[in-house]
Amino acid sequence: MAYIDSMLATGEQPIRRDHQHWFVLIADARYGIAAIVAAIALLFLSQNVGPGGPRDVLGYIILALVIGGIAYIGWQALRWMNEEYVVTTRRVLQLEGVINKRVLDSSLEKINDAVLTQSLFGRLFGFGDLDILTAAETGISRLRMLRQADDFKRAMLDAKHELELELSGARPLPSPPLRASAAPTPAGPGPASVATPAVAPSPSRPEMTPDELTRTLASLADLRDRNAISAEEYEAKKADLLRRL
Repeated sequence: MAYIDSMLATGEQPIRRDHQHWFVLIADARYGIAAIVAAIALLFLSQNVGPGGPRDVLGYIILALVIGGIAYIGWQALRWMNEEYVVTTRRVLQLEGVINKRVLDSSLEKINDAVLTQSLFGRLFGFGDLDILTAAETGISRLRMLRQADDFKRAMLDAKHELELELSGARPLPSPPLRASAAPTPAGPGPASVATPAVAPSPSRPEMTPDELTRTLASLADLRDRNAISAEEYEAKKADLLRRL
């Protein structure tokens, strides 16, 4: 099981998962790459050195540079693979760390806006910086050199919209069909009794706290302003919510 799966709440589902662009891996592994390039250069220089002590010393230096460079590149590759950005049905998460894990998350309902910055080089190679503006002081604020950042932003805003519809009740869950139960027919002569369907009791609606009502009304007003629901639907839902206090 992936580490992200253990971080999800009940009913929470991942929608999109992405990494930073592989340019970030090359930039972080630059010292390891430089060590291997230096080892190759020393290898060519050692061909002009006569056999003996100096050549043996160069051989040890070349071996150390190759082993150290490969180890450093491998470690940076592990860090790059374990740094992941995830959009779920509830949050945006940033996971990092190979041995010691660190997880940052921002709730979708607290995200006010997202600013995407792409240079010409970023548009050509498919990456960008995504700044997430939230109402909270802590959480994810900047996703640097994110691969396919425009698609990630679109998925995040779509998930936020779906969550707002769910919280406002504009998209209720489908209720199970009612099953009619027939009354038993008495034995013996006489007119047959007509089976009448049993009426299921209407479920009692849970009461809401004033804070929950305020947040829900704010989400409804935002949906109305964006023409996601009509003014009539807003007023009807508002009256229904006020009755639940």
